[in-house]
Amino acid sequence: MGFPFQPGYRKREVQYLAYEKEVLWNILAAIEGINNDPNTNIIIDTTGSVIYTGNNLLDQLRQLTTVVYLEIPFKLKDKMLQAYQAEPRPVLWQGTFVRKSHEKNADALARCYAELLAERERMYKRFAHVTLPYSQYRKKGWKTADFLAAINKRLQP
Repeated sequence: MGFPFQPGYRKREVQYLAYEKEVLWNILAAIEGINNDPNTNIIIDTTGSVIYTGNNLLDQLRQLTTVVYLEIPFKLKDKMLQAYQAEPRPVLWQGTFVRKSHEKNADALARCYAELLAERERMYKRFAHVTLPYSQYRKKGWKTADFLAAINKRLQP
């Protein structure tokens, strides 16, 4: 999609979000039919922009699945920005990128990227059933069973 300051970015952003919504609707329709089987385990690894798909989709996702947010520590956010700058991948800015008149694009990108991540983090935490801290899910030797046990433990009243 490129950078948010490049010509045509907004059009590509709108198209990307439309595709993301369509794919998520298809996934939810598929799992809705098999969700009655308690022996069926399904993992949906969404993109970070799933948060922009709208309340209807997000509500249905929450009803049909357990939403887990994998928290990212502040110290990794600079690395995330560097990776994005080196190789821009699809990122939906949804109006978060606003260059000030005195800023160069690179400076605005760094400032706005931090704001984007902070805003998304608030939204993810509000939306998720469970939040797992980075220090836990990145432990050496952590296995799928540990991941599921951590989620189940956090779901207990």
